[in-house]
Amino acid sequence: MVKVFTENDIEILISTMNQTNLDFLFQMFPLKHFSNYNILIVNQSKTQTVSSKFPSVRVINSFDVGLSKSRNLAIDNSIGKILVIADDDIIYQNNFIEKIVGAHNKFNKSTIVNFCAIKENGACLKKYPTLSKLQLNSLEILNISSIEMTINKEKLDLTGIRFDENFGLGSSLETGEEAVFLFDLKHKNHLVSFENQVIVKHYGLTTSNKIDILHKYYIYGAIVKRILISNYLFWLMIKMFFDIKQKKLKINFFSKAIDSFNKGRKKIKVMNYEK
Repeated sequence: MVKVFTENDIEILISTMNQTNLDFLFQMFPLKHFSNYNILIVNQSKTQTVSSKFPSVRVINSFDVGLSKSRNLAIDNSIGKILVIADDDIIYQNNFIEKIVGAHNKFNKSTIVNFCAIKENGACLKKYPTLSKLQLNSLEILNISSIEMTINKEKLDLTGIRFDENFGLGSSLETGEEAVFLFDLKHKNHLVSFENQVIVKHYGLTTSNKIDILHKYYIYGAIVKRILISNYLFWLMIKMFFDIKQKKLKINFFSKAIDSFNKGRKKIKVMNYEK
């Protein structure tokens, strides 16, 4: 394996809101002081600002709102060769830096390398592939969360692709920004890989878990239209099948779910995307 990257190449991009100091970093990095890592924080707030006395920790205070806007601002101002996407409600696990560096040296042609996350109780956050993969399929990409994502900055910059700011918290389509971002890369034949190792723990409910089932179908319809997946009825049936199997969708909600899905697809048309 060619060692292209080292631990110093890692930069962690944290999106947060309304912080007044750096104390929240202690919970995120319990194993070492956070100043041991290269960190860029985007703190979105109308009233609160943060400063850092640590050279390794940079802060951008933004008066803008929106998670995808925060991600893009962080990417555009990043200096690392490998970017780690982060929120403020996670805890990085033992040897996470070594795992990320090792995976990017292993998948050195990949633009994205995704990892596993666990819940507070130690269980997997979701179902992951059992083995590492060079290229994830469409269904697997739809299942990715941003906190599992690491980016080869040089390869990303060659594409000009950033997060679609119509998706993510702070927009009317509160989730799905990861899938749209990754599909935009996949459509340009960039590798979206997966390393079957845990790097992070998430505590509390995910954004998706806070959204009611019909609004999830609304957002899903918008995602499917935005990423230009063909056979949209097939993808709708796949989602409904899994949601019924996992007891997330009741049969008597079938027609409402389909209606919400179609409204989401129409929402994208109103936004004047190309297709």
